[in-house]
Amino acid sequence: MASLAMFRDPADSTEASSERGLDAGGLGRNNFGVRGRLMTRWAVGARLAEQAGSAWRGFEEVVQPHLPYLYALAVRLTGNHGAAEDLVQDALLRALRGFNGLRNRQQPRLWLTRVLTTAFYDRLRDAQRHDTVPFDEHFDLFDTIVAEDPFPYSDRVHLDFLELFDDLKVIEVLQGVEPSHRVALILACVYGFKVREIAEITGSPLGTILARLHRARKQLEGELWDYTVRNKLLSSPLEARE
Repeated sequence: MASLAMFRDPADSTEASSERGLDAGGLGRNNFGVRGRLMTRWAVGARLAEQAGSAWRGFEEVVQPHLPYLYALAVRLTGNHGAAEDLVQDALLRALRGFNGLRNRQQPRLWLTRVLTTAFYDRLRDAQRHDTVPFDEHFDLFDTIVAEDPFPYSDRVHLDFLELFDDLKVIEVLQGVEPSHRVALILACVYGFKVREIAEITGSPLGTILARLHRARKQLEGELWDYTVRNKLLSSPLEARE
């Protein structure tokens, strides 16, 4: 489903290993003041910061530019701003504990992503949430759009359909995708990580990541269509012609 690239953050259009832009589209620091809020929230209450001494200052310099990215990723994973802040705080404390072992401090994004996604999986495990989401393997979103013909005067019906979804709607729809598949889908289609990088981040075999991406795309297609029907985003062909 190549058109998922429409959901990618504008600042994240290059390869993951090249340390892409840091403002996470509409989810970054400009809208939520996330950088200062997160650093203040967790640093004030973290005894680890006091114990780390000079190591804390080095950690802050490395991590702080990536806070908008981490927060935007957490929002997409959790679907909730409060839960996202909690997740980032947890990930930052974990990252501080392991900071001395980080070799590549010039490009820490892959490492930080691994720490955050691990924290996400652990929270699901603690909440005993390992949702298996049923989906129709044979459902094809684009074929359905063509058959339903909701944009009878358009020669770009697929793009018209995707443009129904702003960031908030996409985040809501993503929550219907199985969590492990959601992680792979977001990392690949929103942030442009390669399959081998996602495998490294999640500690999963390449074949598993490829399977998750396939299933995630099928799940997302179904969720996008169900969302439009449930929320009456589309007019019927007859209504559209009136």
